[in-house]
Amino acid sequence: MLKVERPKTLKESALASLRDAITSNTLKPGTRLVERSLCETMGVSRTVVRECIRHLESEHLVKGIPNSGFVVASISDEEAREIYEIRALLEGIAVKACCEVITPEAIKQLYALHEEIALHLKNDDIKTALKLTTQFYELIFKTAEKHVAWVLVTQLNSRISRLRAYTLSSQGRKTKGPQDLYDMVKAIEEHNPETAVAICERHVREAYEIATTIDKGSDT
Repeated sequence: MLKVERPKTLKESALASLRDAITSNTLKPGTRLVERSLCETMGVSRTVVRECIRHLESEHLVKGIPNSGFVVASISDEEAREIYEIRALLEGIAVKACCEVITPEAIKQLYALHEEIALHLKNDDIKTALKLTTQFYELIFKTAEKHVAWVLVTQLNSRISRLRAYTLSSQGRKTKGPQDLYDMVKAIEEHNPETAVAICERHVREAYEIATTIDKGSDT
């Protein structure tokens, strides 16, 4: 029997909306989260808003300030460096393994995702490009059967998406980023793990270098 997709609850929809606003940098670091305003904007109750804020606090996207409520959290340079180090390690492992087991169908899907990412970046649709980039890497990890590694990545995904939003908005990254993804897929298709991993590591390193030059705001 086919699995029946469950429609999203009001809380799930509100959580996704608020998370997207933070990861896309629509709500910038340090922005105070006022319950009444959020209720009016999203059309939900204060109970739902509070549950969403608590959930995002567990994802380190929101931070509680004593006697001031909650604000959008910032990402320190130290946190960013560690996140990129973990990205390079886990993505390199997945890309290498993917070279050994890749199928023509998976290659076709990766190229299709690359084209969509490039198109949406060209049209300045960062939000959609971020979602597609997550799908791109998820396909690599799952094709490589690195399921535990992907779980670790998903636990960081909210903050990874925020950093990607910063870097993808920078000059040149909108074209250089997709080109790196294309070159990576090409190397995977050719079963060339050394080249694929080198491209992956370079892509992450360059993203980190861009992120360190951008003012990511303050939550204090």
